Amino acid sequence: MEPELSVVIPAHNAEKTLGDQLEALARQTDPPPFEVIVVDNGSTDRTGEVARAFRSRLSLRVVDASERPSEPYARNVGLREAASNRIAFCDADDVVHPGWVAAMRRALEEHSLVTGPLELELLNPPWVLATRNNPQVDRPQNKYGFLPHAAGANLGVRRDAAEAVGGFDESVPTFADTDFCWRMQLAGHELVFVSDAIVHYRLRRRLGDVLRQSRSYAVADVALHRRYEPLGMPHLRVTSGIKGWVRLLLGLRLLASRSGRYRFAWMLGFRLGHLRGAVRYRFLAL
Repeated sequence: MEPELSVVIPAHNAEKTLGDQLEALARQTDPPPFEVIVVDNGSTDRTGEVARAFRSRLSLRVVDASERPSEPYARNVGLREAASNRIAFCDADDVVHPGWVAAMRRALEEHSLVTGPLELELLNPPWVLATRNNPQVDRPQNKYGFLPHAAGANLGVRRDAAEAVGGFDESVPTFADTDFCWRMQLAGHELVFVSDAIVHYRLRRRLGDVLRQSRSYAVADVALHRRYEPLGMPHLRVTSGIKGWVRLLLGLRLLASRSGRYRFAWMLGFRLGHLRGAVRYRFLAL
């Protein structure tokens, strides 16, 4: 039977969490026929072995994408490999809600670009939750004041529409999902929010991981501004960068608590990433 939905999971060294995601997919409530494609993006651990262990419970394939260590590259490989024109992306370190597959299938029957809520409480301890706001609860994200966008951890698309805009831009290693959402909308596809397509989202906990993630986000932030400010994205102001550095200095007092150190690592990574992005893209950013 042909799948009515292809679920694509990019995975790199995800042996510790991938099983939880696949277990959630194996326990879906009244799902339509669907397949799961685990795109192994050059893992050196047991990611592939963990995935293949679910073949008896899921229509599942493990696809090699080790040629290039890049999440947008892995997503594009999944786009090409999918048997269905309806494709739902989720991540290897999160857990989809029991009705996620059915909700994505219904939504992609009518719309070409969809997303749903990111729920934080299930997979994250209180001290982490106290440090982060959830930007995707009851609507798509819109932190730039430009066009709404969504995390690739909960994103559905029709393949023909995705291919028409060139898929995910592999030159944007971070925030390729944001860039993809914007290019889809500029091509005339509305980003539709599906309230029952819920993903339980896992935040980073180790300070080093938080610092690296924030830094990579900030580099991508500069790249997005350089690309989209000519199209109407609000300008990245020098004054906001100066205020950010002042907040970082004042934030030294946060180092006394665990959650404070987490918050400080995030702020530090972002400021360093902006400087790196300014050099890389020759674009003024502090």
